[in-house]
Amino acid sequence: MDISYILNEYAEDRENYYRAVSPPIVQTSNFAFEKVDDLRKSFEDEYSTWLYSRGLNPTVEILRKKLAALDAAEDCLVFNSGAAAIFAAVLANVKSGDHIVSVKGVYTWARKMFEKILPRFSVTHTYIDGTDIENFRNAIQPNTAIFYLESPNSWTFELQDMKAVAELAKQHQIITICDNSFCTPIYQRPIEMGIDMVLQSATKYISGHSDTVAGVLTGSKAMMEKIFNSEYLNIGSGIQPFNAWLLIRGLRTLPARLERITRTTGEVIDYLKKQELVEEVIFPFDESFPQYQLAKTQMSGACGLLTFAIKADNIDAIEKFCNSLRHILMAVSWGGHESLIIPGCAGIKREAFISNSREHRMLRLYVGLEDADYLISDLEQAFKSMKSLS
Repeated sequence: MDISYILNEYAEDRENYYRAVSPPIVQTSNFAFEKVDDLRKSFEDEYSTWLYSRGLNPTVEILRKKLAALDAAEDCLVFNSGAAAIFAAVLANVKSGDHIVSVKGVYTWARKMFEKILPRFSVTHTYIDGTDIENFRNAIQPNTAIFYLESPNSWTFELQDMKAVAELAKQHQIITICDNSFCTPIYQRPIEMGIDMVLQSATKYISGHSDTVAGVLTGSKAMMEKIFNSEYLNIGSGIQPFNAWLLIRGLRTLPARLERITRTTGEVIDYLKKQELVEEVIFPFDESFPQYQLAKTQMSGACGLLTFAIKADNIDAIEKFCNSLRHILMAVSWGGHESLIIPGCAGIKREAFISNSREHRMLRLYVGLEDADYLISDLEQAFKSMKSLS
């Protein structure tokens, strides 16, 4: 299915809503029935009708169909956050005594689920270096239920060979889940590589405007219906109609935004690699990246998230650099119109800073929709401010 068709026309039955170009926000909590038998059928199969907007809603339905098509998936559920999508996908596929193999360095709330919540129910986990398929093979236990992937991850961008992981998982009847937030379905399609379920934070590139929070989960219709009838309805984590409409709006410009962000990111990386205070730039599509060939094989693009390590003897120099930025905002997340930066040292106490630790000197930069020269000039003056401290 053509991407332009998916983003602009697919699932939009305009004759049903006054031929409006933009679909309406069906802002209702519930839906009425004319006959008892119709209501009875809806109780029996809520996944096939409109009953209550905690479940399905016409505005959300348009978004679900578009996102499933983008991922080359049979079906999709949309949640009120990426963390909710992660929680439902995992919780629906483990039972007491099961084991999960996860790549290390995953999103914070995935890690907290593995370490804090699931152990209460005797679900264990093993973290591995996912860059080597043998690590997956060696971590399998008789009770392993899930392989959890994040490719690339959101700081140092390690990848997993998804075709190899999917093949191994199928041999052992293990379910595979991949967080695809870094790439979006425009630049990577894990389901086409054999992964069972794909999730992403729609807060980021799908929204594109930093004005809504949402999560996406795609996979087979049977799996999505299973999750819908248990975790999705029970926890009440579905997205609201207005936020779904915001995401539909974001989808309209997704390819154009990614194209511009990708181009600008290349210029920013070229600048950073020439700076004497920059020790290293980490980016999957840079030829220096250890898994560059795999990245080029699995991904058609790498968007706007990069990490660079600063040469600094103390935390004051790094903080001076960040505090001196005038236009690049210091904040978490990525994918919106605005460029963002977050220093790794913000996650530790100042007295715990170790100058020879690369992780403590790393800064994650998201390149937004601003002009490259605008961002480079901001970085330039911040580097000058940092130099003035010495």
